[in-house]
Amino acid sequence: MTRATRVALAAVTALAAVAGCGAGAGNGPEPSQAAGAPAPGRYASIDGLEMYYEVHGPETGRPLVLLHGSLSGIQPDFGELIPVLARDRRVIAVEQQAHGHTADVDRPLRVDQMAADTTALLRQLGVQQADVLGFSTGAAVALDMGLKEPALVHKLVLVSPMYDPAGMHPGLIEGLAGLQPEMLHGTPFHEYYLAAASRPDDFGSLVEKNKDLQLNYPKHSASTIQSLAAPVLLVVGDSDVVRIDHVTEFFRLLGGAVNGDIAGLPQSQLAVLPGTTHIGVMHRPELPSIVPAFLDAPRPG
Repeated sequence: MTRATRVALAAVTALAAVAGCGAGAGNGPEPSQAAGAPAPGRYASIDGLEMYYEVHGPETGRPLVLLHGSLSGIQPDFGELIPVLARDRRVIAVEQQAHGHTADVDRPLRVDQMAADTTALLRQLGVQQADVLGFSTGAAVALDMGLKEPALVHKLVLVSPMYDPAGMHPGLIEGLAGLQPEMLHGTPFHEYYLAAASRPDDFGSLVEKNKDLQLNYPKHSASTIQSLAAPVLLVVGDSDVVRIDHVTEFFRLLGGAVNGDIAGLPQSQLAVLPGTTHIGVMHRPELPSIVPAFLDAPRPG
């Protein structure tokens, strides 16, 4: 067995382990829905894509947009968080091309395309300004939106983020070459796809397109990150797929890693969650408190 295959199998083992722990089992809890409220799931025609999205919470106020990770969807990544966040804010959760309820189209998966699709959806919904929370690949999509649409993006929450693929632990990208769709059968991600997708047999194509996506991740320069206008909350597990030193450098480029007693608190924040892997980070009990606190804090200046 090659080292690359061992890495792929280790990743699959981590995915499968979620099925036996807490809310990672199955699809997670269904968000509550007020009596008489419209169903949360809707579709929008975006550049040839029938894009699935859900709206939760009050219809007024600045919305929070949720962007899931690769191979995942709304419920696996945000099923626990939506009921908390939607108590007093409008939540718009999106499923990207080929993921969950959104059927695939004839184009590769790319971060900038997913960002453009999400931006077009928000324009179609009449959203002029939003906060955006992205996990993993969703964090890359959210970052792209923050850089390209500064008037649209008010604040960013980037969970397991990187601005350069070199920020991942060595060997992970190479290990994906050995990942086969059947290795993911029985995981929450596969079960969700079978339940949500209009063409469940497309799961193998989704896996292959995601492998290609990982080889074409965007790389941003230090000066580009420093130009980001929106305040950012960076969230990472202490045993995540992203290296801690990369995320702390990310924080430094955003104006963080200073002596706040002398220099003052920066507009961006960093949260490192203890005893937390990449798969576990979205299920941490700290998120329902730290995310609203960051979003509700006055924006400096």
